[in-house]
Amino acid sequence: MNNIDLTPLYRNSIGFDRIASMLDHALSSDSVAPGYPPYNIEVLEDNRYGITLAVAGFELNEINLQVEKGVLTIKGKKTADEKKRYLHQGIANRAFERKFNLADYVEVTGAELNNGLLTINLKKEIPEAMKPRTIEIHQAGQTIEHNLKKEDTKAA
Repeated sequence: MNNIDLTPLYRNSIGFDRIASMLDHALSSDSVAPGYPPYNIEVLEDNRYGITLAVAGFELNEINLQVEKGVLTIKGKKTADEKKRYLHQGIANRAFERKFNLADYVEVTGAELNNGLLTINLKKEIPEAMKPRTIEIHQAGQTIEHNLKKEDTKAA
């Protein structure tokens, strides 16, 4: 596999180290993503998102959600029911694990299991300190010139 040189991306950016690791992970993982369980990602409003996974047959205690280092991980594992005997078992009961990389400042605000669909709500909240702000520009150059003119007149 060829390595990609990401150096040009860093010439004008600072603090995007996580993007490099995400790209590296994406390029080094299998080219075919597992298809189970199927999911949707939707934009609900500005800065609000939803992930919906089809987890039919799973109970609340069989699903685990975890966020660590900007990665949302959803795991599902069925508990064995040895009382059931199947003539045909076409409904998938296999364990799964889905991972989603979350952008900076995206937080999970809740999750709900309803009719076999697990919906995870996300919200992007940029801290006040990170929001754009206007910086006042003082005319220091004029003040210095003005002081120099006073000194020039004193010297003359």
